[in-house]
Amino acid sequence: MDVRIQCYKYVGAGLATIGLVGAGVGVGVVWGSFLIAAARNSSLRNELFKTAILGFALTEAVGLLALMMAFLILFM
Repeated sequence: MDVRIQCYKYVGAGLATIGLVGAGVGVGVVWGSFLIAAARNSSLRNELFKTAILGFALTEAVGLLALMMAFLILFM
């Protein structure tokens, strides 16, 4: 019985790490959009950079939550 529970923990932790893929894509979208916007209107570059940093932080927070959920499933 213990082997089954350990197997389910590995599967659950693997499924929880799928959120990391979404975070990686989100970071790419944020910085790609920032580059396009800065290239179109360079006078707003500083304001756009602040918004891009906020988007980056929020996206990374979601990725870290997914990673922590995987660790909780695996080690609890």
